[in-house]
Amino acid sequence: MNSRERQTVPIGTYIQSCHVPGEVALTFDDGPDMYTDELLDLLSLYNAKATFFVNGLKLYGYESVIQRIVREGHQLASHTYSHADLTTLGDDQITEQMTSLETALQASTGVIPVYMRPPYLAVNDHVLSVMADLGYHVIGASVDTKDYENDHPDLIGHSVEKFTTQLDQGGTIVLAHDIREQTVRTLVRIMLDKLADRGKRPTTVGACLGDSSYYR
Repeated sequence: MNSRERQTVPIGTYIQSCHVPGEVALTFDDGPDMYTDELLDLLSLYNAKATFFVNGLKLYGYESVIQRIVREGHQLASHTYSHADLTTLGDDQITEQMTSLETALQASTGVIPVYMRPPYLAVNDHVLSVMADLGYHVIGASVDTKDYENDHPDLIGHSVEKFTTQLDQGGTIVLAHDIREQTVRTLVRIMLDKLADRGKRPTTVGACLGDSSYYR
């Protein structure tokens, strides 16, 4: 199979790396927020795509932002409705976290994602089983910038170091947060430049897995 042909991505399996050579998935959790439009402007400048794992409680007042995410060819994905630790919930509660966000996203954008990331990267066999029943691809990360610990001009360099080290160790799915000012205004540009220097293409999780079917 050609790397650009559609590949079958498993459901209910914890995925932490890309399949398509030369591609790195940029992912942003916990938005949308006040910095997301600025991030979209930057990605457009670099002709880069990304996946946005959004929370339901953050959607209200940002409908135009999530519509822009879809319109500009980025990937909209689920991060649950209220950023719950799914490993602490029962089947019905997990399902409600997912379906409540599906309803909100369908109303705002007309799409229902088939990709999700568990909050806190907290996952176990029970969560994976429910995600399989719901038809979700479950995404982790192999490059964790820990940007939420370094949202200050004097600290964001630590996230740059984490990104660079893990990227050079072969990491291909990058985790950052579009709710963090220093991520959007400092870290992302540096990450994009470093990817370009290494001949890597920044893209969505779906694309780097050889999958063009982001939604139901």
